Amino acid sequence: MGKSTSARFLQERGVRVIDTDQIARDVVEPGQPALADIKAAFGPDVISADGRLRREQLAARVFPDPIQRARLEGILHPRIRQKWLSQIDQFAAGGVAEVVVVIPLLFETRAEFRFNHIICAACSEAVQKKRLAERGWTDLQIRQRIDAQWPIDKKMALSEFVIWTDGSLEIHAKQIDRILGEVRARRTNLAHSNS
Repeated sequence: MGKSTSARFLQERGVRVIDTDQIARDVVEPGQPALADIKAAFGPDVISADGRLRREQLAARVFPDPIQRARLEGILHPRIRQKWLSQIDQFAAGGVAEVVVVIPLLFETRAEFRFNHIICAACSEAVQKKRLAERGWTDLQIRQRIDAQWPIDKKMALSEFVIWTDGSLEIHAKQIDRILGEVRARRTNLAHSNS
């Protein structure tokens, strides 16, 4: 959809970024409690000989089965949420005014109420499929990932801002600048009205 590119543009403009995809990778590193819970729930065959999560093996098991996917989400989502909430608190304690949390399943995990603004990065289904295919995903893997999320039009309707990422990087960056300018102007106006 363009979340990573949006996050990079925001970071280049001085906004701190918390990436929950990275947190999701971190919480399943060898020695982490989540990895042990995954092994207990899904069996030792989802762990490689060197003690790492076999993502493809696990994905093949959970994406076609909503019950298994919910089981995995029950292991991962609370841990991921705790980590990004903790990072927000650390930034706030350090006086950081602008923090973006990149959450692919924001609405699905009912986390939207924790934020002042919601930006949805979106693209057409054709572009989304092309981008995922370029990552080496099969048509089945792409369909399963898309089916595991809310429809993008529903997410767009619930978001305050939408960045349409079908176009060039230049157009993408201009959308980021417009949104960031508006959010910063609102914050400045609010600070002046409160002083």
